Amino acid sequence: MMLVTRFAPSPTGRLHKGHAFSALTAWTAARAAGGRFLLRIEDIDPTRCRPEHEAAILEDLAWLGLDWDGPVRRQSDHRADYAAVIAALKARGLLYRCFRTRRDILAAIGDAPHGPQEAVRPGPHPPEEEARLLDRGAAFAWRLWLERARAALGEAAWAGMTFDEEGRGPEGEHGVVSVRPEAAGDVVLARKDAGVAYHLAVTHDDALQGVTHVVRGRDLFEATHVQRLIQTLMGWPAPTYRHHRLLTGPDGRRYAKRDRSVTLAELRAQGVSAQALRAELGFSSVG
Repeated sequence: MMLVTRFAPSPTGRLHKGHAFSALTAWTAARAAGGRFLLRIEDIDPTRCRPEHEAAILEDLAWLGLDWDGPVRRQSDHRADYAAVIAALKARGLLYRCFRTRRDILAAIGDAPHGPQEAVRPGPHPPEEEARLLDRGAAFAWRLWLERARAALGEAAWAGMTFDEEGRGPEGEHGVVSVRPEAAGDVVLARKDAGVAYHLAVTHDDALQGVTHVVRGRDLFEATHVQRLIQTLMGWPAPTYRHHRLLTGPDGRRYAKRDRSVTLAELRAQGVSAQALRAELGFSSVG
C-alpha cells in the first residue's frame, strides 16, 4: 500500500517554525517511502480564515522547497459533503442539538462534584424546551451523543477500538493505543451558523483522500480518540498516526501564529534562507 501523508493548515495567519517542522516531517515521510504528500486547506471557520493567509501558505511552502501531489483540497468548497455526513448521523439518532453556550457548560462543570476536569456531556434538552428555543431561532450545535454511539457499536466494538501510534503521545504512548472517546465528552460536530466542526471534517477528508499516515503535532494526540470513534461509526478506514514533538522557543513555549518573530515570512525578511531553516529543523536537504 502506498504511503500517503498530508499537511492541513488553517489559513488564520502566517506559518511559523512549528508549521515548517510539521510540513517537512510529513513531506519527508511520504517522499522517503515513494508515496504521496497532499496539501489541504482547512478553512471551515468563516470568522477567522482569510484568502490572503491561504495565498501566504502556498508561498511559504514553495519557499521551503516543498511540493504536493494533486490539487489542493479547500474544505470550504465541500460543505455539502460534510452536511451529508451530519445528516446520516442525525438519521441514526447519534447527534443532539445543544443550545448551551461554552460559558453555560463551563459554569455547570464548575459546579459538578468532579470539578473542571469533568468531560463535557450536557445531554439533549427536554423536547418542550428544545421546541421553544427553535421557535426563538436560538443558535445551537450538533453534539455527538456518546451514550447512543456506544449503544450503536455495542460493548465489544466500543472497548476494542484502538489506533496505531508510530510516534509518541504526550505520555510516551506508542504502538497500539486503546481509544478513550468518553474522555472528550459529547464533542461538537457541527454548528447551526458555522457548519461542520474540525473533528468531522478532518476524518471525512482523511478517508476520502486515502491518507494512510496522519503526521502531526503531539498537541493533537487526544483528538485522535474522538476521530477514531467517528471513523468507526462511519465505517471509514483508520490511518496510522505519527505524532511528533512540538517546537518551542527559548522560553519553553510552543510557537504560535501570534508570535511574528518566528513566522516564515519574518525569517525571510531577516535574510534566513530556506536551506538554513531546514538544517536548523533537522532536515538537511529537500528535493
